[in-house]
Amino acid sequence: MIGAIVIIPTYNEIENIEAIIKAVFSQSDVVHILVVDDNSPDLTAQEVKRLQKDFPNRLFLEERQEKSGLGTAYIHGFKWCLAKDYLFIFEMDADFSHDPNDLQRLYNTCAIEGADLSIGSRYITGVNVVNWPMGRVLMSYCASKYVRFITGMKISDTTAGYVCYKRAVLEAINLDAIKFIGYAFQIEMKFKAYLKKFKIIEVPVIFTDRTKGVSKLSGGIISEAVFGVISMKLKSLFKK
Repeated sequence: MIGAIVIIPTYNEIENIEAIIKAVFSQSDVVHILVVDDNSPDLTAQEVKRLQKDFPNRLFLEERQEKSGLGTAYIHGFKWCLAKDYLFIFEMDADFSHDPNDLQRLYNTCAIEGADLSIGSRYITGVNVVNWPMGRVLMSYCASKYVRFITGMKISDTTAGYVCYKRAVLEAINLDAIKFIGYAFQIEMKFKAYLKKFKIIEVPVIFTDRTKGVSKLSGGIISEAVFGVISMKLKSLFKK
């Protein structure tokens, strides 16, 4: 995976961080990782610093002062990566809900098959989710259907957080103008890429709920997604 870096945002992921870093590095001798940590009380950042000694010039850490939302963590990471020479920039969770074995497939979809943005999709071939309660599966699946209906995007998993961007996509998007910071961040980024006519391809993956640590999903984050999508679509129409 030449020219590739995986951004992993963290908040209290001490139970997962060493294993996920080693799992990602096992996929390729040249892939890099950037951990963006939001001042985790469990000292996740300190564990990353310890691991940096084992992976010099491949494992990087950006520490933020407070927990400011998933979206702002990724924006911070995107800007850091764009200031370097990376060509392929991944989003990935720290909790193994995103299988590191799928990294190569997402990379190949962009590097070989010509996608500008590849999405690890839970819903492109049905519902591929493990260990979620049925209520959460239905909520997530219906949310993606709702977003697809409102926005017009031909994407089955609009809320997916396992993504590979070509550098050009992030360069074309005004990152400072991204509004959402939670669940809806993933939707907004895909919508911006869709409006700019970038080629988006979904890659089927199996999503497995975390077994260690605590989920960051909340009612406020879901509300942001549900109500924010309409506002986002309306603004895009007025801009036309």
